[in-house]
Amino acid sequence: MPGPGALGQTSPRDGLGRDAPRPAPAVSGRHILVVGADAGDGLSHQLRRHGHTCTRAAHGGAALQAYGSADLVLLDLELPDLDGLEVCRAIRSVSRVPLIIVTSRESEIDCVLGLQAGADDYVTRPFGIRELLARIEAVMRRTQWQPTAAAGPAQEIRHGLLRIEVGSREVTVDGAPVTLTRKEFDLLCLLAQHPDTVVPRRQLLQQVWGNSWSRRTVDTHVSSVRGKLGNPGWIVTVRGVGFRLGTV
Repeated sequence: MPGPGALGQTSPRDGLGRDAPRPAPAVSGRHILVVGADAGDGLSHQLRRHGHTCTRAAHGGAALQAYGSADLVLLDLELPDLDGLEVCRAIRSVSRVPLIIVTSRESEIDCVLGLQAGADDYVTRPFGIRELLARIEAVMRRTQWQPTAAAGPAQEIRHGLLRIEVGSREVTVDGAPVTLTRKEFDLLCLLAQHPDTVVPRRQLLQQVWGNSWSRRTVDTHVSSVRGKLGNPGWIVTVRGVGFRLGTV
């Protein structure tokens, strides 16, 4: 029998006057995409009670259209249209968005396949909301990335004619210096650190601007960086997902 706090279960009363389980600790609100039926355990409802916002996607196809706006994806492997592992692989092939598989599949091989498909964690039902919240925060901590903190002061990034000196925050294109603002540099550096990855728009907003941004912020800065680099091809827009570094 699942322990107290398991989703979809009511904690048994033992008649001894024991205290009810303490509520889960407060965590900073995330925008979470919940992929799957979500009927058995009220997962979206539980997450909203603890300060998160949730988007539901009952089908894998819908998930592939919606993950770009999420801070984290909770993915059920049992989907009506696509295999959950294939959805995981498809998302991971173009995005670094944190992803946790939430499933009833308990075997070791299922867990191994899920992690090999690109999941950051694997949680089997039934589980407690406190455990899930803790796992969400642990995954978010591991996947946070800061441009200047992750790179050493002497690190140099070369991408075709583009050269970025991370420590001194200097950028040149074919030897000509390019003057960027602090946020423009951070945006370009983030893309350059992951040249073969499409970085979702929401991830750019959060990691470069934190909590101070508007929806048009990233578009304005991308346009400005393109102009300063001298060619719009340096930053490629992937419609409905985000941006990646191009080669000119």
